[in-house]
Amino acid sequence: MMKTLEDIISKLPEEIRLPIYEAFKVFKEDIIYKELQEIKEEIKKVWQAINELAEAQKRTEQRVNELAEAQKKTDERVSRLEKVVEELAEAQKRTEQRVNELAEAQRKTEEELRKLVAEHRKTREQLGGLSHAFGYLLEDRAIQSLPLLLKEEYKIEVIGELKREYMQIREEYIEINIYGKVRKNSEEYTLIGEAKSKLSKRIIDNFIKKANKVSKNTIKVLVSYVFTPEIKKYAEEKGIILIPSYKLKI
Repeated sequence: MMKTLEDIISKLPEEIRLPIYEAFKVFKEDIIYKELQEIKEEIKKVWQAINELAEAQKRTEQRVNELAEAQKKTDERVSRLEKVVEELAEAQKRTEQRVNELAEAQRKTEEELRKLVAEHRKTREQLGGLSHAFGYLLEDRAIQSLPLLLKEEYKIEVIGELKREYMQIREEYIEINIYGKVRKNSEEYTLIGEAKSKLSKRIIDNFIKKANKVSKNTIKVLVSYVFTPEIKKYAEEKGIILIPSYKLKI
């Protein structure tokens, strides 16, 4: 059996037993004190570490809370974004539907326009035909009536008869609506005439150019349904005789 320290000291002489025992007691207390101090220091370190861990844990929890709040805000933004995307998708759907409707309306409009253009073309052709018909009718009446009118009102005598004529001027053929030879004050002229439903300055200028190609020695006559004061003055300044249609024989 292992002997204790007290057993060993009890066998020593009396005179040294007490000092050794006292020394051992002091030594023991000193060791215990040191150990306690070391234990306290270790406990202090442990508590310091615990406090640090607690602070770190607190910061971690705060960070986690911040992240949770940020995640919540992110989720809210994502939710709003999803809602906006859905609204945009719905708006895009409505827009595409509207575009399709407009495209269909445009197609129908273009189809109607094509029909209108075709009808307008036919109308113009018909009006053109009517215009030619009325023009020829007016020319026929003028050819029949001008000899007497010119003689009575302008002292111009028609030699032979008036007619429609195509004349070749160099390499160009020119259609003359009313053509003939006339005499005024014993001098002969070439009569050049046209019958128009309505006159304009442009028509008068083109008529003068045509007459001058045929001959420089001409008497020019224009027959029409109506003359504005401006056109009447312009024609008279150009030396053109104007004959209103109501003076012609029916």
